[in-house]
Amino acid sequence: MTTMEETITRAIVGRYFEKLKAHLSVDVAIVGAGPSGLVAARDLATMGKRVAVFERALAPGGGVWGGAMLMNEVVVQSDALPILEDFHVRTRPFEVGYFTVDSVELASGLVFGASQAGAAVFNAVAVEDIVFREDRVAGLVVNWAPVQKMGMHVDPLVITARAVLDATGHPAEVVAMACRKAGVRIDTETGSIMGERPMWMEKGEASTVTNTKRLCAGLYASGMAANNASGGARMGPIFGGMLLSGRKAASLIARGLDA
Repeated sequence: MTTMEETITRAIVGRYFEKLKAHLSVDVAIVGAGPSGLVAARDLATMGKRVAVFERALAPGGGVWGGAMLMNEVVVQSDALPILEDFHVRTRPFEVGYFTVDSVELASGLVFGASQAGAAVFNAVAVEDIVFREDRVAGLVVNWAPVQKMGMHVDPLVITARAVLDATGHPAEVVAMACRKAGVRIDTETGSIMGERPMWMEKGEASTVTNTKRLCAGLYASGMAANNASGGARMGPIFGGMLLSGRKAASLIARGLDA
């Protein structure tokens, strides 16, 4: 006789590994489940691409949850409203051109929208290296985030991908790995990571989108990872640029995959 305990355990283990096996090789691997990564994930999945998102934290959503200084409201500009409408996230007008969004609704809405579109989100999974083959970024080396945090000597697994998007935020972790370990020259003024500049909201919002691009074969960057790579300014708790960056990244990646 099968017990409830056995049924529940078999269901969770079976379905999780079914999902993992289906995403061991993907069209696009996205590192970081913040706003730009989740928008890109949804758009790419909607286009029919196989997409997996890897997030080190237990709760996907990036830095959105806390709003500003734990006041859970953020701001977006009018040009980003169509993206929020796609995710069914509500906004409230504040002043001309500016709207407020409940940060909890925004974070949860982006996660739900990406998942519903068909992107697989793997939380508590850390990326510790890249796969580099034939002069291109060709995948990710992943492990459980708690294993990495505790410094345990546990070998990782590999996810192969036709394209990788660094959406890790301020550290630009994947781009840093490519520069440091593979010795690649990326598409910046210096050929390497230029570093994030201090806060200047107008410049930061614009440069987040401008700096969203293909940095080397197989590797793209969005959001604050793009700004860190190309020397853009910090912008703080205004998220229109982040959302637009994710949409631009999806378009560039899809164009590259379909070329």
